Amino acid sequence: MSDGLYPPMSKEISRKRRELAPRQLEAFRNFSAAVFEDGALPNATKQLIAVAVAHTTQCPYCIKGHTAEALKQGASDAQIMEAIWVAAEMRAGGAYAHSTLALDTMLHAHDQD
Repeated sequence: MSDGLYPPMSKEISRKRRELAPRQLEAFRNFSAAVFEDGALPNATKQLIAVAVAHTTQCPYCIKGHTAEALKQGASDAQIMEAIWVAAEMRAGGAYAHSTLALDTMLHAHDQD
């Protein structure tokens, strides 16, 4: 992430973020900690979900962070890659499913001819 588009996280950026909105940052950190606690789903599974979601939202920070955390929680490289493929299928599936909007528009446009 050093291509200039996404600056690497730094102490300075973290400090500035904390200074500008300390209550919100604390609330977000508490929320995040609660979300990733073991519950009905273990943290390792939640990290795999986060890896997949990060790929659909295309957040490079989230991709790196949740991949590292998934590995730390014991996920295998193969599990992480499968999660990424699930994300890819969902993105492709969403595009395919939404083709109904274009098809409906085409059908109705041709009805007016």
